[in-house]
Amino acid sequence: MDCATLTPDLKPADLHRSPSVVMRLDRMGSAHPTRLSFLRGLLRRVARDGWRFDRPVWDIDATGVGRAVYRAAGPDRTYCLVAFAHDLPDEMRSDRVIATAWDATFTLFDGEPTTADLDRLQANVPLQEAGRISTRELSLSRANRSVRLFDHVVARLASGRQPDLAEVESVGYLMRTTAVYGSGKFGAADRETIADRPELQAPFQAEMLSVWLTRQFTVDIVEHLAAVRGGADAVRLDPAIRRGLGVGNSTGLGMAPFLIRHPVLLHNWMNAREEALARVRAQSAAAPGTVDAFVRALDAARENAALWHSAHPVQVARLSDLRRDLDRLADRVADGRVLSAPYPWDALWRWAERDLSLEGQEALLALMLEPHGALVDDLSDGMSADEAGSFRIDGAMTVARLRAILARHYDWALATDFSDPRNAARFWYVSEEKLEPRLGNRFDEDGAEREQPLCIARLARELEAALAARSGDERLAAFLLDHPEHRYMVRRAQITAGHPFAEVRDNLTAEDMLPIDLMRCKLAFFGASRFDPRSDKWVRISLFQGEPYPSDMTSGDRP
Repeated sequence: MDCATLTPDLKPADLHRSPSVVMRLDRMGSAHPTRLSFLRGLLRRVARDGWRFDRPVWDIDATGVGRAVYRAAGPDRTYCLVAFAHDLPDEMRSDRVIATAWDATFTLFDGEPTTADLDRLQANVPLQEAGRISTRELSLSRANRSVRLFDHVVARLASGRQPDLAEVESVGYLMRTTAVYGSGKFGAADRETIADRPELQAPFQAEMLSVWLTRQFTVDIVEHLAAVRGGADAVRLDPAIRRGLGVGNSTGLGMAPFLIRHPVLLHNWMNAREEALARVRAQSAAAPGTVDAFVRALDAARENAALWHSAHPVQVARLSDLRRDLDRLADRVADGRVLSAPYPWDALWRWAERDLSLEGQEALLALMLEPHGALVDDLSDGMSADEAGSFRIDGAMTVARLRAILARHYDWALATDFSDPRNAARFWYVSEEKLEPRLGNRFDEDGAEREQPLCIARLARELEAALAARSGDERLAAFLLDHPEHRYMVRRAQITAGHPFAEVRDNLTAEDMLPIDLMRCKLAFFGASRFDPRSDKWVRISLFQGEPYPSDMTSGDRP
């Protein structure tokens, strides 16, 4: 597009993308982590507030078994990761949620644990779901070694050599977590008990702190085992190699329904990201230094995409799109003219919408935010939500008003034909054994009578059909007295009227629906990189890769 045709004095409010564009599964499933991610927000806060980190307890023996404590001291409160290292036989190592033993288990303690606390936790944390923690604990997690890389690194360091860089890059982590529980699970503190603390107000901050401290543990234990094995010959990890190691995560279907169950939170996440993009696009010129920072971020993204591998057919195609589009983007900005013209970021974005795939567009969104921290970082403060405040139904609303809301925000649902079996093929339920979300086939499996209310498109159609039989000026209070089964959908529709990014605008029971799209969107907000699906319901990712460690922050390294 010729920059001369651009509207002068662009305003962010004029540049927000429509929810009908943003909230589609294929685009959500192309999301990339941005500087607004929860782990990046944590790193900025601890750097800004001068948090101090140390390791007051390291009772790990020569076999790598024992316990350790990592202390994070903020300006007002202290939190400690309590880590337990175990001797796990290879045949017991599994990423499945049904596993009963792990290489390491963890909890994030609120304050500083006494010896009695450590003994209590040692009797429970290694048991995970089979044990119980208390309201003094904020999270419960576990991790397994990446056996090939873990053993390789220990052996190399013990012999006085650094690990093979290709091996490190192919895996990217020494351990991967298989669950990080918080928000009241298994006895841990409820979210509401910590939500008013400034350092934990943003979403998932306790969990992110736990994983970040776990990353420090993974490096410490390989260096410990190498020192035991190699003695005076052993060396520590080279800082550059160390920085390239994250914490792996193996995540299944359990996290997919979260975005559906928390519509206000979802809106706040998506709205913050969309406002950030609009602010950048509205800049009339590239501020000093932003072009160079953008090019550096683009170079890093291309290097990362080259290292990113997957065997999953959908992701293989998306990776191909991503690599091609990043190359095209590099060519587009190479001569400097595009980013030196008026409204350069808007022009670049409009070109991407026309010429790049969804993968390329969403990658560009992340890249455009990267050099604009001063412009967008404040949006992180609005990504939490008081969901109780939106729980009350407005019974004074008329039937006509609610029908208008459905017509505007749920047109995609009202157009879905549920007489077609392909549109009703799946149902969501909770497994009895693990109390985890699962997905069944309505026509091949039992259990549809236990379906969870995640079939939003069908519920919206049923609500509209019931409303159509009522007078337009009737109040919803009267309607719901006759039809209380529609309360859930009425509430969602009223929420969406004021929070337009609250609803995923696709049929979640369709035969071709990919749960992995929901998972990738959520994981991108966490800050996950190297998204590697193993199926449409299971994925491996990396967290904190390339970021500083707690010990780096103490020594003056800053994100």
